[in-house]
Amino acid sequence: MRMLTVENITKSYGEKTLFKNIGFTITEKERAGLIGVNGTGKSSLLKIIAGLDEADSGEITKPNDYVISYLSQEPDLDLELNVLSQVFQSDAAVIKTMREYETALLQLEENPEDQRNQEVLFEAQRQMEIDNAWDANANAKAVLTKLGISQFSKKVGELSGGQKKRVALAQVLIETPDLLILDEPTNHLDYQSIKWLEEYLSRYQGAVLIVTHDRYFLDRVTNKIFELDGGSLYSYKGNYQAFIEAKAERNEQEKNIAEKQKNLYRRELAWMRRGAKARTTKQKARIQRFENLEDNTSPSGASDGIDMSLSGSRLGKQVFEFKDAVKSYPGQAILDGFNYLIKPGDRIGIVGKNGSGKSTFLNILAGIDELDSGDLNQGQTVKIAYYTQGHEEMDENMRMIEYIRESGDVITIGNGDQISAASMLERFLFPMQTHGTLIRKLSGGEKRRLFLLKLLMTKPNVLLLDEPTNDLDTETLTVLEDYIMDFSGVVITVSHDRYFLDKTAEQLLVFEGKGHIGTYLGEYSEYLAQKADEKVEIKEKKPSLKQSAKPASEKKKRMNYNEKREWEAIDDKIAQTEEKLAEAETALEAVGSDFERAQKLMDEIEQYNTDLETLIERWSYLSEIAED
Repeated sequence: MRMLTVENITKSYGEKTLFKNIGFTITEKERAGLIGVNGTGKSSLLKIIAGLDEADSGEITKPNDYVISYLSQEPDLDLELNVLSQVFQSDAAVIKTMREYETALLQLEENPEDQRNQEVLFEAQRQMEIDNAWDANANAKAVLTKLGISQFSKKVGELSGGQKKRVALAQVLIETPDLLILDEPTNHLDYQSIKWLEEYLSRYQGAVLIVTHDRYFLDRVTNKIFELDGGSLYSYKGNYQAFIEAKAERNEQEKNIAEKQKNLYRRELAWMRRGAKARTTKQKARIQRFENLEDNTSPSGASDGIDMSLSGSRLGKQVFEFKDAVKSYPGQAILDGFNYLIKPGDRIGIVGKNGSGKSTFLNILAGIDELDSGDLNQGQTVKIAYYTQGHEEMDENMRMIEYIRESGDVITIGNGDQISAASMLERFLFPMQTHGTLIRKLSGGEKRRLFLLKLLMTKPNVLLLDEPTNDLDTETLTVLEDYIMDFSGVVITVSHDRYFLDKTAEQLLVFEGKGHIGTYLGEYSEYLAQKADEKVEIKEKKPSLKQSAKPASEKKKRMNYNEKREWEAIDDKIAQTEEKLAEAETALEAVGSDFERAQKLMDEIEQYNTDLETLIERWSYLSEIAED
């Protein structure tokens, strides 16, 4: 069995130790999720395993021919290459084989009589057979199509940020390595692409290591979870749900141990304060024991989780009301005569394709952008906190505690108690000893967590969230979700994260493009399932309903002999074509990672759909004559 083994790995940056002496193994067909609070070193660990960074100590062992492919959050692509060429820019064996074959072919064309060139081409062809490289081009196109990329000749530099990420994802998928490392692979993917990727990874024959905020994705793909916590690494068997159950049990055990230790600590503290009349050698062991207990019972700031039940400002009956609102940019309509009332207590999720105007909508609510025409009425008591996609400007030379104290030294929580800003930092997973840390020394995720805490401490009654799951770790998201459940104000969220929206939104605004906005009452997953069912119904719906046939012309015609024969057989032909189409679609769902077979089935489905449309058009024409 091929496996990768990590032993006693330690990594530090300056004075901060990310993890110390951690170890684990990843074997074939294991699909492991790596989770942890931002700043604990998840991305650093991925880069060390991928060979892009070095550990301070420890070692990683694997077979000599063991192949690792790594998808970073911000892939480095060649902007001058077209999409297909970029996908084939890889050191993977199958891709190298393809390039060697193309080179040998070119050399032979330039000098066809050269015996050496003929031998090189023959060897390259043999290697193509061994590596199954003949179908790599078709495989790449199939994967790109599934990920929503259809313009293979388009330059990478002309793609959007989301499209670039999908091209990079396609590149690592077609390499089929022993270990596939994916850092936030679902960012910029739509629902259908995510579903396809879930199925693809569930059948993947190699090993997979994933960092993702998408907890549905994590739950459906993984069979093992690694957790980085406090410099240590914990391993759990099963998916995300199994991890949550095991984590709860571990926390309960640690809490019980801590309580026993706390009682022992109190007894030891009383003894130390009384003072021993004779500090003899006999007492040194007990003094050392006390010092050890003191170290172990120092508050970590994370043992009891995060309490985010902060009191908010009072919100009146009026929040927001749009009246005939219009907003557009050159070539793009955002709102077109939009009318909508946002009420106290509303939990609204905003969904739709990238570029449809979702963030612009939040900017309008926040007063950053203005309507072109129409009205937006805002209640006098509305107090907004806006968590934006862009990184908030911070004074990098400020210390964390100074930054938080700008919102106040003392904060009132939900039950009326007052706690200090320092205590809030601890409850938000920043241990006491880190409060004096300069902001410039924090990771990107830690800065976003700090920014979120400061926003919530301003006591808002309207919370605007623009893609919060892109920056926040799963533990912080879980606590934010709990905060929203207890929050008495209005929450409006732009997100593509199914799990987060299911927990925080009770209704949806669906940006459909061209200024049209639909509404849906219910969970996001229900909406996606309903849309998927509607597509299936349209596809499966029999188009040849004789009752609905209408003469296209008042002029009546008579069938000739050939048309009569065609009319007698056309219903059977339609039924046969529909049956073949259904069989091909079923086969495609079960095709697994055989991309050659997948491409052929996709071509067949396209042809069956074309044939079906032709038959339906012909049936409509013949039915008009037959009813004469």
